[in-house]
Amino acid sequence: MKKPFAYLAFALMLTTNCLLQTACHFNPDMQTPGESYLQGDWQQDSVTMQKQLVSYSLYNLKFNCDSFFVSIKTISKANIGADSCTKGGQWTEYVKGVYEQRNDTLHVRGLFCNADYSYKDPSGCFRSGVYEERFKIVKKTDSLVQFNPTSSVIAINTRLVKRNSCTPKPL
Repeated sequence: MKKPFAYLAFALMLTTNCLLQTACHFNPDMQTPGESYLQGDWQQDSVTMQKQLVSYSLYNLKFNCDSFFVSIKTISKANIGADSCTKGGQWTEYVKGVYEQRNDTLHVRGLFCNADYSYKDPSGCFRSGVYEERFKIVKKTDSLVQFNPTSSVIAINTRLVKRNSCTPKPL
């Protein structure tokens, strides 16, 4: 009889201690504002030496508050799968999620989805599930930003297509 009481007392003590400390906190009820310079739609028009590459991807990124949506259009000269998926060597994948920036590093984490933001069926073409990437950010001007992925040597040079401002929404 004493052991269950001891476990209950210990759990109550941990909970009380957590609530009194600032390290423990509940998730926010509202979206956070994100980075003001990123708010808007960013487009990559080309890749360095793309004519010499067997395959490459072009990125369109949208940032709204702390959320992002990216479409990744891949162009490939190699036959890497069923034509119903690759559509003659071109296909687009979509990701939505949240991001945070620390110093010059942008961390994005989300899920692959369909073009309408609905979640992607894992049995479909290409990637599904979690998408996670870190980019070193180089802000060239107010309307030019370079994203350098840690998983690739090919920089993503983007230009601002449309600026927007963050209006946080309830979660």
